Amino acid sequence: MSVMRRAWAMPNADTFSVPPIREFVERWLEGCEVIVDPFARNSRFGTIRNDLNPDTDAEWHMDADEFCYMLARQDLQADAVIFDPPYSPRQMSEVYQKVGIRGADSTQNARLYKAVRDGLNYLLKPGGIALSFGWNSAGFGERRGYERLELLLVAHGGAHNDTICVAERKGVSHG
Repeated sequence: MSVMRRAWAMPNADTFSVPPIREFVERWLEGCEVIVDPFARNSRFGTIRNDLNPDTDAEWHMDADEFCYMLARQDLQADAVIFDPPYSPRQMSEVYQKVGIRGADSTQNARLYKAVRDGLNYLLKPGGIALSFGWNSAGFGERRGYERLELLLVAHGGAHNDTICVAERKGVSHG
């Protein structure tokens, strides 16, 4: 059974600095030891953190899909995964331009997001927690064997898009 909650807070490019979102993350990651975050920026919630931008605090600076597959080759098993990518083609283009990559295809985000979700799904232990953030509530989904536990809608007011936070548990029979 999933829980739907709503909150209001000012937006911030650092998603987890928004109080209701930070509280959501803290609650769901409690007790998790291995947490993979392929789009970490400067967030410290992940224990294994990646961000394409080398000027962030993340330990790794790779494309997110390559990062996930590197961890898979190491047979890493995560207790939790965080999926908080740039939310739009414009944001993705800005991220790539900041690290000197020009001409990023504005449609590549759908391909990238699927590849990263697939990689994170492979890394996550059965029964593990997947947290997703963005402008939709797709999460990892029933097709991959996930049970939705909580949906948090954070309204930012004015012309700002809401942030949708999804907590899911990976089923025990899905890889």
